[in-house]
Amino acid sequence: MTERAEAPSVGVIGAGILGLTAALRFTQAGARVVILEREDRVGGLVASFDVGGTHLERFYHHLFRSDHDMRALITEVGLGGDVVWPKPDTSVLYGGRLYSLDSAMDVLRFSPLPLSDRIRLGAGIAYLKVEGNYHRLEGTTAAQWIRRWMGPEVFRVLWGPLLRSKFGDYAEQIAMPWFWSRVHLRSSRLGYLRGGFYRLYERLAEILERAGARVELGAGVRSIRAEAGRVFVETAAGMESFDRLLATIPTRLFMQLASDLPEEYRLRYDQGDFYGAHSVVLVLDRPLMDGIYWLNVNDPGFPFVAAVEHTNYMPASDYGGRHIIYLGNYLPMNAALFGEPDEDVLQRFLSALPRINSAFDQSWVLESHVFKAPYAQPIVTVDYHEHIPPHETPLPGVYLANMFQVYPQDRGQNYSVRMGNRVAREMLERLP
Repeated sequence: MTERAEAPSVGVIGAGILGLTAALRFTQAGARVVILEREDRVGGLVASFDVGGTHLERFYHHLFRSDHDMRALITEVGLGGDVVWPKPDTSVLYGGRLYSLDSAMDVLRFSPLPLSDRIRLGAGIAYLKVEGNYHRLEGTTAAQWIRRWMGPEVFRVLWGPLLRSKFGDYAEQIAMPWFWSRVHLRSSRLGYLRGGFYRLYERLAEILERAGARVELGAGVRSIRAEAGRVFVETAAGMESFDRLLATIPTRLFMQLASDLPEEYRLRYDQGDFYGAHSVVLVLDRPLMDGIYWLNVNDPGFPFVAAVEHTNYMPASDYGGRHIIYLGNYLPMNAALFGEPDEDVLQRFLSALPRINSAFDQSWVLESHVFKAPYAQPIVTVDYHEHIPPHETPLPGVYLANMFQVYPQDRGQNYSVRMGNRVAREMLERLP
């Protein structure tokens, strides 16, 4: 009689959507799975908090119609019927005025530009919508392409301020394929999971635990090494060992934890810069903006790059009648804003809101929250794609998958789900 071999063990570092998706595929294939997450809840950058009895993401999230992988996963776990597709308003603040930019007619009515430049702007957007091969755009920056094809004035008024406010000193270096992805994949209708995307993360964690996987929260990783055909992961709680390991952490952090990586690997792939995300979430007793969901702030002097009024997208009744607005930033991780007391940050942000709505008063604010996340925004420069590491690392049995590998996109739940499916399939094919 032949003894049955024990199922292989797979460790996953990170309980964001990428790690949870891959872990789901591992358990479905019969592997023994352990997920190690340093935070006290699953979710990663989609971690949530409670507003009016409903989960709300710390950083704004939504889906595009093209997000087929994410939509399929939500349906697979039984939540597909709770996804809604409103058509919210996107506008820009320029010269102290609000301009809607949601349609071709809005573009033609955008009076800060002369008519000839409005036509060039519309034609450029139309081209990027139909161009399916971003490789044609490699080797040039977004700034160069926009100035050449949409015009210097379009860059000065519309795209230049957005690139500078988002990327600071890197604004002129951002690769054109990144800009292509922002235009090409965007849809007029945006999807949202009623009750918050955290419902998906909770459901995935429940499915995994029912299947025998172990989800370890508060398990920050201290080191990763591979020897004698096993992978060893040290956490605050002790040592774990696996047949295979998937790390879904930023490349630079992986380099710090895996000290045995070859120097040539580090020189090639420990490249580039990353910004952190900074979000002030205000809970108000009334709306701030008249129907606008997403406001790009093109005027100088604001402490945030975008104002996103979530309850002009989802009904305020979902949050106990409260109105919610995000004030978002991407900044170098050593930026002073990340180290300032929350009270000081809040006062600076609140003092800017009368420039959006002159009637705003601080008495409208019921709650305020300040959230920060490192490694949230890769700086996608022209040579960025040359430094994207393969999933299989030089450490035997160790794989790496993170948002920095979703080029030309730079982040997004959909691309993380797609990558989780792909890397899990790759790893399973190589398991005994």
